[in-house]
Amino acid sequence: MLGKKSAILFFATLGLLFLTTAAPAFATSKEKVLYSFCAQQLCPDGSNPVAGLIPDAAGNLYGTSVYGGISNCPHGCGTVFELSQVNGKWKEKVLHHFENNGEDGFYPAASLIFDRLGNLYGTTAGSAYGGGGSVFELTPGKDGKWKEKILYSFGSEAPLGSLIFDAEENLYGTTFYGGAYSDGTVFMLAPGKNGRWTESVLHNFDYNGADGFSSRAAVIFDTSGNLYGTTVLGGTGGNGTVFEMTPGQNGSWTEQVIYDFTGGSDGSLPTTGLVLDASGSLYSTAIAGGAGDWGTVFKLAPGKNGEWTFTVINSFDQSDGDSPDGSLIIDVYGNLYGTTNGGGAYDANCDYPGCGTVYELTPGSGGTWTETVLHSFNDNGVDGYQPYGSLVMDRNGNLYGTTNAGGAHGYGTVFEVTP
Repeated sequence: MLGKKSAILFFATLGLLFLTTAAPAFATSKEKVLYSFCAQQLCPDGSNPVAGLIPDAAGNLYGTSVYGGISNCPHGCGTVFELSQVNGKWKEKVLHHFENNGEDGFYPAASLIFDRLGNLYGTTAGSAYGGGGSVFELTPGKDGKWKEKILYSFGSEAPLGSLIFDAEENLYGTTFYGGAYSDGTVFMLAPGKNGRWTESVLHNFDYNGADGFSSRAAVIFDTSGNLYGTTVLGGTGGNGTVFEMTPGQNGSWTEQVIYDFTGGSDGSLPTTGLVLDASGSLYSTAIAGGAGDWGTVFKLAPGKNGEWTFTVINSFDQSDGDSPDGSLIIDVYGNLYGTTNGGGAYDANCDYPGCGTVYELTPGSGGTWTETVLHSFNDNGVDGYQPYGSLVMDRNGNLYGTTNAGGAHGYGTVFEVTP
């Protein structure tokens, strides 16, 4: 069984009915590096992004870098950046440099979200209080500058996943550790008067041999207002869980584990969040386990009496990738897209954990799925490698993401994959 705190998984984030599937296909998609980080000495533009991107209505891309920036952390405290097209070329602008100054957060390891007014929200793994992290807001000004505000600083908890809003503009997220049992939490932040936000812990994960613990991903809502998420560890075998949170009266929530990973052919260590299709089925990844212990993509389909049917829809074999550490996205046709931070055609060229891939999973008849490798990353001085974050798709079907390493300067990239 894995150790309770699993510090390896935490710091890797900062640095960083079973079904047999057919052999993966390899597409002729074109990949292009849009930006290489650390363009100047000491990386004032940011370095080593581990999170995905989000677009605005104009097609600009926004993201975080866990290191770099103008700050007093050993490798930089991280940045929030914007990429925009100018005369057909992509230009990066740093919107905020995090700083370890007793007030700001630092080391942002998760994707951002927008509110309806165009403000950005995110999390940092570190904050003024040392052991915990923070939730921040960035507000655009008329002069093109963005103003950052820390909405909440945790005492000991570390939020490593991104946030979501509900209809009343409350924020929800998870922490990797901290809480009543030091095993992580699901929390809500409610806006109040004078810009103050109040935290409520909806669930304290418990290392008790049944509950999951150490969540590293965002939660999602279904149409009934239930929350779903994953824990990297815990459950009966210590290999992680998928959980459901059901709202009750007076703000109470009830948590139940709806799938407990065995660490075998079903997968192990689900580090990413879930996506929901039109039928209410949930999809996500596990970075280990599966047929070759290279990780899996799985589906949970709802049934009667609250029961769920679990299916592995892809087991990676390293040639198509390994360690799928980026959350999935789903298109209008039900196709799934994701990244692996290792494996692929050029895996031997990269340092541990490897080079990585971008892949697509297409549903077929009889519950079958076909995997296509859209791009294999390569440490060749141009391409990035080791993508940890999720992808985003534009209206033309182009995919955008980040790599933690590689590129022209070796500190990561923003890339585009064109079908």
